[in-house]
Amino acid sequence: MQFEITLLLELALLGLCSGFLAGLLGIGGGMVMVPFITVILSERGVGGELSVKMAIATSMATIVFTSISSVRAHHKRGAVRWDLVKSFAPGIVVGAAIASMGVFAALKGSSLALFFALFVGFSATQMFLDKKPAASRQIPGGAGLMGAGGVIGFISGLVGAGGGFISVPFMTWCNVAIHRAVATSAALGFPIALANAVGYVLSGSHLADLPPYSLGYIWLPGLAVIASCSIFTAPVGASAAHKLPVKRLKRVFASILYLLAAYMLYRGLAIR
Repeated sequence: MQFEITLLLELALLGLCSGFLAGLLGIGGGMVMVPFITVILSERGVGGELSVKMAIATSMATIVFTSISSVRAHHKRGAVRWDLVKSFAPGIVVGAAIASMGVFAALKGSSLALFFALFVGFSATQMFLDKKPAASRQIPGGAGLMGAGGVIGFISGLVGAGGGFISVPFMTWCNVAIHRAVATSAALGFPIALANAVGYVLSGSHLADLPPYSLGYIWLPGLAVIASCSIFTAPVGASAAHKLPVKRLKRVFASILYLLAAYMLYRGLAIR
């Protein structure tokens, strides 16, 4: 695989866009990255099954860096509930380990593509309708948060996203203010991404047909370029979240997500 200037530009643009969205909407950018990385790898000779898995793993690995940049911007505004982050984290690590080191490696790329398409389609509908669960209860105790963290870490590990579409509604339902829920979700992106990235490296380390410069399922050139660009735009997105009509932007973005979900549905059905 040649690392030509066109590839650098594609990855850089993807990093800039995903970083901005991570800061603006608290979604980690994974829902955008996975389809585009799949296309980039497929066009450069990586097989369909492997390209989907590597796209999910590489997307998740970039969130390690994007989340740091995004959460710093939210932390400066005092919006992150660090007490919740500490309570969610153990469950997240366990759920991520089960997903990335077990289920992810066992499933076919086509199955992961279909699951990704369904999850993104559901998330796009949730975003388009902008329906928030009624704040009907308080935050559960340590065991409840650990269990919720396990679900978040597990599902995130299968789709390569930061978990914001699960954690933000859950926290809102538990009477956490929406701006604090988004900021806390951005902070949760780090343990989610780190735990899953380690799992992808371990579960993919035995494969013999990986493209050059791969670390397990993670494609290092893609990680390096996307992460180095996204860290610059994540704080811009976090700042814009306090100024722009986010509700209107969510509906526009939801429409784009439907297209990306449709593409991944096609990929899942086309892979043989």
